[in-house]
Amino acid sequence: MAVSNFHHISVLLFECIDALHIRDGYTYVDCTTGSGSHSFQIAKRMGPNSRLICIDRDINAIEAAKRRLVAFESQVTFVHANFGQLADILDELNIDNLGGVLMDLGCSSPQLDTPERGFSYQHDAPLDMRMDADQDFTAYDVVNTYSESELKRVIFTYGEEKFAAKIASAIVKARAVEPINSTVKLAEIIKYSIPAAARAEGHHPAKRTFQAIRIEVNHELDSIEPAINAAVDRLVKGGRIAAISFHSLEDRIVKNTYNTHASGCTCPRDFPVCVCGKTPRLTLINKQPILPSPEELENNPRSRSAKLRVGEKK
Repeated sequence: MAVSNFHHISVLLFECIDALHIRDGYTYVDCTTGSGSHSFQIAKRMGPNSRLICIDRDINAIEAAKRRLVAFESQVTFVHANFGQLADILDELNIDNLGGVLMDLGCSSPQLDTPERGFSYQHDAPLDMRMDADQDFTAYDVVNTYSESELKRVIFTYGEEKFAAKIASAIVKARAVEPINSTVKLAEIIKYSIPAAARAEGHHPAKRTFQAIRIEVNHELDSIEPAINAAVDRLVKGGRIAAISFHSLEDRIVKNTYNTHASGCTCPRDFPVCVCGKTPRLTLINKQPILPSPEELENNPRSRSAKLRVGEKK
């Protein structure tokens, strides 16, 4: 995919930037840089003594962001990595003045809309779905090598698909005849394994299963909690973390991890006094998630499921 074609409409753009409370003299991290829209706005608000770290596991995103941020190149460091490695990245770069961390979770528009990357059920392409092209493991491996029980687990857990058992069974039967190697072929198998009444519902019948396989291929949910923990550990007092989620699985992890840091004490409720000694390390800026405005929903329908949660280091 040409770098110049890597264009992504950032969700809750200015809500995120406002939430970070950007101040001069600190380092900011965009954990999921994408094409650099959020990063660009952070860089615009930074003072001359600030630094921006841009992380992404997709090398196409890194190259696109470099072009986008060329005016700020002296203050920006690009890192091709999984944001779950945030603690190691901050250590390697000797960051000790972390002022803010942004996490825009999920899949970017260029990844979904580039047919050859195999993320979409709307285009015929090889089953791929890798965010990092250097990774060997693909959607083909999930679909063609996982046992029926493993497929059911992935589809039910990550796709929250109530017909997971039927879909897993249909996939196993189909691949026994010949390997399933294309997105359209997989989408058709899914479609006809779901009852006709359910297929008549609003979304494409393959949507949840494709989401589930994508999450499995990229281990997307595994990176969220370690990254939040690393951010909270290293943020300066008053530093902010802002995380945008796009489905309930992501949002649940963000919410629960924030709450763990905001609650402090982990003693059982029936203990008369605290013996663990843990104190709250995070203040929840918004008890309820910030949602896209009606104007943003109209201009970018993909923002409809977005939720922004913000925390501040005590």
